[in-house]
Amino acid sequence: MGHSEDELWQAVINCDERLDGEFFYGVKTVGVYCRPSCKSRTPLRKNVHYFKTRPEAEKAGFRPCKRCRPDLFDYDPMLKIASQTKALIDDYYRERERLKEEMKHLGVSANHLSVIFKRHYGVPPKDYLNQKRIESAKKLLAETALPIIEIAEDIGFDSLSAFYGFFRRQTGTTPNSYRREHRTAKKATEEHVS
Repeated sequence: MGHSEDELWQAVINCDERLDGEFFYGVKTVGVYCRPSCKSRTPLRKNVHYFKTRPEAEKAGFRPCKRCRPDLFDYDPMLKIASQTKALIDDYYRERERLKEEMKHLGVSANHLSVIFKRHYGVPPKDYLNQKRIESAKKLLAETALPIIEIAEDIGFDSLSAFYGFFRRQTGTTPNSYRREHRTAKKATEEHVS
């Protein structure tokens, strides 16, 4: 395994996901084996036995933990939560209240969710939500003649002033200026092609 028993034990009590796949540990009292990152209750050290491989643990009579699923090497419960969150944002970014309600069903606190999401996607969920909203606003401003208030409502803003502030913070310009710049650029491109 390449690690001392003390290092393995530290990985177990710290739920260290960096060592997932390097070893597994079995809990004698319950007859299950887990990944180092398993969030189940920490067993007593005297009841833990370490294995290099899953087959080794199973040969010793241990069955896979139903929580961390060490038998499914590619199973990553945190990735599942992160991808569910991303899908919810993709589906409901225009509906603030519905998104909040759907997020509650994930069963994870907002702070923990933020950590999980950032680990997998590089940004917190709030930043990803803002990216979705701003990209949608830019597209609508550049490609439609919808009034700005309708665009603001379409992407989930209750007030025009909140949308203007958000848009300026995200892009450094106002929605009107953005629309003018992109309409002018589009018109110039169309004239050049003709």
